[in-house]
Amino acid sequence: MTPETQTLVCLALKEEAAVFRKLVGDRADIRILVTGIGRRNAEKSVREFLKENSPRHVFTCGFAGGLSPELETGDVVFSTGDAAMSQRLAAAGATSGKFHCAARIATTASEKTELRRCTNADAVEMESEAIQAACRERGISCATVRAISDAAWEDLPLDFNRLAKADQNLDYAKLAWAIAKSPGKIPALMRLQKHTRFAAEELGKVLAKVV
Repeated sequence: MTPETQTLVCLALKEEAAVFRKLVGDRADIRILVTGIGRRNAEKSVREFLKENSPRHVFTCGFAGGLSPELETGDVVFSTGDAAMSQRLAAAGATSGKFHCAARIATTASEKTELRRCTNADAVEMESEAIQAACRERGISCATVRAISDAAWEDLPLDFNRLAKADQNLDYAKLAWAIAKSPGKIPALMRLQKHTRFAAEELGKVLAKVV
């Protein structure tokens, strides 16, 4: 399998990739790249990959926060300038929408409401803009495909921005300390875990149909 015939699927977290990885197995025509959280990590990882590879398609995937009140947990939203890929994604059950690529996690319903008002976006995430830009420079087809992990009206149980390391990836020691200080947050964190697992399943199903 030559690099030019491969499809690259980028995800920020290994948790986002787990279901899809199981569904596609060891297919030689698919490469999965876990980039880390945020624009800087995504850009660095993808540009390093593209130095040595020229995939046929690139998908920038993972979770997104809902901004449109019509989107529910597990809904899969996409954006792409590739008309053929757009048709395939719609046929696989995804909905076309507008994304806002943010510098931080939108943790409250009020923050999401304000982002919706300012950007008119349907969902918010943190990596795709950088990946889309790198692909445009090289003329590579790219699609953003994201599953809603938290709806527009939902607050996240913790401010995960405060629990990040300098590189924006989650600091698990800080997370453990935050939980120890606020054990009452555990039920909400368990619900969020359930929602993200469901979102990963729905995302994996859509991606497996189009790659």
